Amino acid sequence: MRLQKALVFLPTAVLACALATPARAEIWAFRDRNGVTHYSDRPLSARYELLYRGSGMGGPIAKPGAGVRSYATAVTQMELSTRFKAVRHLIREAASQNGLEFELLQAVIATESGFDPGAVSPKGAVGLMQVMPDTAERFGVRPQGKRSVSELLTDPRTNLMAGSRYLAWLLSTFGGDVRLAIAAYNAGEGAVFKAGRQVPDYPETRDYVRKVTGLHYSLRPPNTVTQSRTLGPAAGMPKPAGGA
Repeated sequence: MRLQKALVFLPTAVLACALATPARAEIWAFRDRNGVTHYSDRPLSARYELLYRGSGMGGPIAKPGAGVRSYATAVTQMELSTRFKAVRHLIREAASQNGLEFELLQAVIATESGFDPGAVSPKGAVGLMQVMPDTAERFGVRPQGKRSVSELLTDPRTNLMAGSRYLAWLLSTFGGDVRLAIAAYNAGEGAVFKAGRQVPDYPETRDYVRKVTGLHYSLRPPNTVTQSRTLGPAAGMPKPAGGA
């Protein structure tokens, strides 16, 4: 969110992440003679091929060699991730409560934090959905005693509810246009308004939109038909930060 990235997910293993350091995660893979696909954040041997370029290094790439058939196939391995399993029920809860498609929310979280609730960006975005504290306050998160909003956002449920409410509001604000909502989640709604309700011409934002929409497409069940929807602003929701 807001022109900062955390870590790209690693489907079958925990991707090491250093707090407050720029993410340059990659996913490398090879399939052994028993048909088991192995993943790493770096090439451990010549058998590994680059499957996914992390944040700031370009979008997803599919490489047919080494038995890795496609990017979509690799994405489904997310289901085996311990991190993803730990928060899957919370993602479903947040999606249901805020009228979001589960797979879209899943794609955003995978791109933002790699399902790491403790991820913190250099600019202060926190947790699973890399929520900025000021944005969280716009959507109902308040300090509790000595615990700041930033600290509260490390709680997976709190983070998901704040981030998903913001994403749902963005979808409403931009008439159900997923690409614009995703662009605004990354760059801020003001940047999208300034660009004339188009995806801003920021390389990082365009790359982000490409990654999230690609993941979203890959994660959706077969024969799912996209239904456009225009949501009315929920009662009590904040007004746009810029434009109209």
